[in-house]
Amino acid sequence: MKAFVVHRYGKKHDLQLLDVPEPLVQEHEVLVQIHAAAINLLDAKIKSGEFKLLLPYKTPFILGHDVAGVVTKVGSKVSQFKVGDEVYARPSDHHVGTFAELIAINERDVAIKPRNLTMEEAASIPLVGLTAWQALVEQAQLKKGEKVFIQAGSGGVGTFAIQLAKHLGATVATTTSTSNVAWVKSLGADVVIDYKKEDFEHLLKGYDVVLNSQDEPTLKKSLRVLKSGGKLLSISGPPDPAFGQSTQAPWFLKFAFKLISARVRQQAKQLKVNYSFLFMRANGEQLKQITHLIEAGVIRPVVDKVFAFEDTNEAMAYVETGRAKGKVVIKMK
Repeated sequence: MKAFVVHRYGKKHDLQLLDVPEPLVQEHEVLVQIHAAAINLLDAKIKSGEFKLLLPYKTPFILGHDVAGVVTKVGSKVSQFKVGDEVYARPSDHHVGTFAELIAINERDVAIKPRNLTMEEAASIPLVGLTAWQALVEQAQLKKGEKVFIQAGSGGVGTFAIQLAKHLGATVATTTSTSNVAWVKSLGADVVIDYKKEDFEHLLKGYDVVLNSQDEPTLKKSLRVLKSGGKLLSISGPPDPAFGQSTQAPWFLKFAFKLISARVRQQAKQLKVNYSFLFMRANGEQLKQITHLIEAGVIRPVVDKVFAFEDTNEAMAYVETGRAKGKVVIKMK
């Protein structure tokens, strides 16, 4: 089969399109013929080597974390899916590789594709949908009437998280550029701050939850918009000791996480707020819940551009510009 492979780490090294062996299907796995895959900033960060500490993939490896396609084979102990099922998934870490024609995925990571979405739309959902769900529903336990600040409202996570937070009954504030203000409001955001003209730190206060996806200076300012006891969840780092514990990281990584997050955790303590790092994980059961919301019309996918499979490197370059509105998808079929 054909696949786009990371041959060498580095921002300047393109993915290589190679012929590679088809994946072997283990007893709890389904083989999926890939119709579409989405590109995430995570893919760019892994390719560049930024995430080698967290995800030490040995080159060469196939990149890609989002998939929609059709089941063509099932393992001997698979009970939830059959050949012909249209599915979508975010494969678990160390089992990724959606920039290819086929992928074998553990059935626990897979869900039936929403009936009302195309393959391209479905492929745009899993990673950002699960990130938003695990941040707002699972960890923050966002409630009706609470206030949440979601950074970068026009990005992949932002567009999904805004819609999910509104469904949960929260008041939503976000940031975006001038040209996207009206569009982000149409997703449901109550307060939209043009970061090119205004500083959110001077406009927001008393928030219950912040979903941080930006750099450390922005994170530190975000801590100050929370009320006492508020929660900041960061998907862009720094990893904290609790993350090290939950992932059963080796002792030297736990020590590293403690060091690199010390300043942020100290500031959070002084402000009497809570800081935690979120690195989303694959979860088919949560994807099923997301499917229900999509089929009910509560959440709609936001796809900026669709590229042909052979143009995957161009699609990666576009994502790395940071200008995408929603998700960027590559189409195999």
